[in-house]
Amino acid sequence: MTARRIACIWMPRFAMARWERVRSRSPRPTPAPWDDAPPDHGPETPFVLAVDGQHGPVIHAVSTAAADLGITTGTRVVDVRALCPDLVALPADLAGDAAALGRLTLWARRWCPWSASDGADGIVLDTTGSSHLWGGEAGMLTDMSARLGDLGQETRLAVAPTHGAAWALAHYGGTQEISHPDALRARLAALPVAALRLDGATLLTLRRLGLKRIGDLMAIPRATLNRRFGRDGKTLMTPLRRLDQALGHLPEPVVSAAPPRRYRQVQRLAEPILDPQPSLPGLMQMLCQDMARDGQGARAIRLDLYHVDGRVTGFEALTARASRDPAHLYRLMERRFETLDAGFGFDTIAVEATRIEHQSSAQARLDGGDDADVATATLIDRLSSRLGPQAVQCPAPRESHIPERAETWKPALRGGRADLLAPGGLGGGGMVAPARDRPVRLLQTPERIEVLYAVPEGPPVRFKWRRKPYLIRRHQGPERLSPEWWRAAASARLRDYYKVEVTDGARYWLFREGIAGDGRGADPDWFLHGLFA
Repeated sequence: MTARRIACIWMPRFAMARWERVRSRSPRPTPAPWDDAPPDHGPETPFVLAVDGQHGPVIHAVSTAAADLGITTGTRVVDVRALCPDLVALPADLAGDAAALGRLTLWARRWCPWSASDGADGIVLDTTGSSHLWGGEAGMLTDMSARLGDLGQETRLAVAPTHGAAWALAHYGGTQEISHPDALRARLAALPVAALRLDGATLLTLRRLGLKRIGDLMAIPRATLNRRFGRDGKTLMTPLRRLDQALGHLPEPVVSAAPPRRYRQVQRLAEPILDPQPSLPGLMQMLCQDMARDGQGARAIRLDLYHVDGRVTGFEALTARASRDPAHLYRLMERRFETLDAGFGFDTIAVEATRIEHQSSAQARLDGGDDADVATATLIDRLSSRLGPQAVQCPAPRESHIPERAETWKPALRGGRADLLAPGGLGGGGMVAPARDRPVRLLQTPERIEVLYAVPEGPPVRFKWRRKPYLIRRHQGPERLSPEWWRAAASARLRDYYKVEVTDGARYWLFREGIAGDGRGADPDWFLHGLFA
């Protein structure tokens, strides 16, 4: 009987390496003025990715320059900025990291049939009976390191008889470790107790008891460990249970998820054809029927045309929202045939939904027309297909109370909120409606104005904007907005916003930046930030 072998892949810089790879593949030539990280910051600039914490953003991943300065994960961004004012912080994409790790987990089945994600930055594989295909376990680990290195990932690898042992060796052992059953107990004994995947409270208790190594736990009677850690009921993963899992006394199988269903229709032709368009509606119809049975809709479709000489021509189209309308999906592909070189003809046609989303069935209107959001998404799809995906953009809300940071614009097919453009959407006219009343038109960058006011901290009486004077007839305010202390510099000043109406009836949104005597600069400046209807 073949002994069970488990491989663990740990990528300690997974989130940061993925961010750097995505950034290098899609640079932004014109960053938004509110972006915290300029696209041209060099490798010597300390850079971190942060997540929301109980007391402000917490560092989730660090760059090489930040690590060289001693910045570690789990530290609050505001604390690090006090010691390193040049720190650049951006929000981490946890959902994107999880999706990328899921795709990488399926890709890792090139080494064995069973794989599963292991935490937020690791993969576990059941390689029992598979290592001989790579010339042994050492050759398999070398291939893993090389292929993941091509993806920009640093790896620490281990193979052991159990999942717990492989995880411990990958995180606290060498760069590549192979452990066999006869030497497993001795190898684990030299590792710290943190290698048993225990929670922070348990590790703190063990350190207070002087138990620093797994060998120290092995030397204690099992009954003693069970009395101390097995009866509080706070956690099921006690030191004794984790130790038994690592040594193989308790089972810990690798739960390998089934790969996602592939929605693909293929038509093999008896004779080559030069025009594939007559065959495409039928394939689209069958594809949409398959997705309808599972309650799914396509966000991206791909058409592959196989030439008789072995070449393959592929086209791809994206949608603003999930769709399984065969006529609409076919129209997105129509313009691609205008420049198609058929050559000697095609003998196989394949259409596939490469990205899908859940789509519930919706009842059509009584007059037979489409709902406003469906019509808007259809229009966006057609315009994007004709003009290009970057030419059609939609607003995307951001978590910020600063007006110019509250939203940004993204391609409608790649993250933009197309529903906000539909009649009755959250932001009529394409603007994201916040909780308070805001101007219909918000200037991307506030423009400086000259003001005349009677009280230094009160509203202005007159102001001049773009060389034209205005006399204020009435005003409302102030509405005070404090700077985002976790993101802005220490010298950032608060804002007092006023809604003012001038003599000709026009209404504007003004704000004063700073207060006289606040110690953060000279006299306060006035800006015009928006225009009401």
